[in-house]
Amino acid sequence: MFMPKNIRPYLDHSPHIDESGYIDDMAVIIGDVCLAENVSVFPFAVIRGDVNSIKIGKNSNIQDHCMLHVSHKNATKPNGSPMVIGEDVTIGHHVTLHGCTIGNRVLVGINSIVLDDVIIEDDVMIGAGSLVPPRKRLESGYLYVGSPVQKVRPLTEKELEFLPYSAQHYVRVMTNYKNTTFE
Repeated sequence: MFMPKNIRPYLDHSPHIDESGYIDDMAVIIGDVCLAENVSVFPFAVIRGDVNSIKIGKNSNIQDHCMLHVSHKNATKPNGSPMVIGEDVTIGHHVTLHGCTIGNRVLVGINSIVLDDVIIEDDVMIGAGSLVPPRKRLESGYLYVGSPVQKVRPLTEKELEFLPYSAQHYVRVMTNYKNTTFE
């Protein structure tokens, strides 16, 4: 099976990418990575599932310069810290995600960092430049900002509507990229 050079196996694991998605030629995807329908990965993003698994749900987007990685399995932590990202998730530019779990309809703002064993429930917004420290749980329906991140207030109806809108917007952008031919 042919794989472009930017989509690489690692040991016994090869990425599984639904054909409906979009992977920019300047993005790199390695190892035990599974991308569902309509997932888009933009330039200079790195998704490295070499020492554990990464799963990204339908209609989610990983924007430019993101770094996604995981923690390995070991005797004290048999499952390590894999990564699971839900559906309709927007991961903003320059975001670093490491071994965390993200629910559905979440927006992680530009230049944020989310560390091992964090759980972000459904319908959450994280403001730009935030740091979510290890093992923190972010409750559904709230805006979080800061370093370290703090719960600021409940999301408005308009913000809750924006979460799936953002994901669908990137599905449209992805479709435009896929329909453009480059000479």
